[in-house]
Amino acid sequence: MQQNHYYVEALRLVTDLTNEPLVDLADLRRRCAESDMLLDAEAEADDVDAVRELVARWTEIVDADTEQRRVDLLNALLAETAAYPRITDHDGSGWHLHYRDDGVSLAVVLTVLVAMAAARHLTDLGMHRLGRCALAECGAALVDVSRGGRQRYCSRVCANRDAVRRHRGRAQESTTGSVSTA
Repeated sequence: MQQNHYYVEALRLVTDLTNEPLVDLADLRRRCAESDMLLDAEAEADDVDAVRELVARWTEIVDADTEQRRVDLLNALLAETAAYPRITDHDGSGWHLHYRDDGVSLAVVLTVLVAMAAARHLTDLGMHRLGRCALAECGAALVDVSRGGRQRYCSRVCANRDAVRRHRGRAQESTTGSVSTA
């Protein structure tokens, strides 16, 4: 399945906001600008708290203990945010679907993008594609965008750190296990 670049960027942005909490309006504007998404709403002061609420809800979705709980939380978010879908070329980037009304705040735009992106990602690729980094001391939220669907770490740094730890543990076991008591 071909992944929609825009959806993946929305999931990366909300996951980044989950792992590195939003500081203020300037931080929100900077991170949206760096997100590689064309957002047609400018961040305003009211958006900061609304985006923090989105992040809190996203965290619940990531940490859901069952698929059904994850679906229920995501369906609630979809029901609250999505509008009648329509085709638009408002920004000259080509025809695409919008699931929101025109003239809404940045927080609403992000909430709809995240809800739709997560719904598409999880229904197309599997409900297991959200989680926490397997490195015990990290625990950062992650969205699995790997081909095989087996991403366990939030970054290569964490994967490498855990691999080195496992390797050293095996090396130490083989050293202590082969010691003779003669």
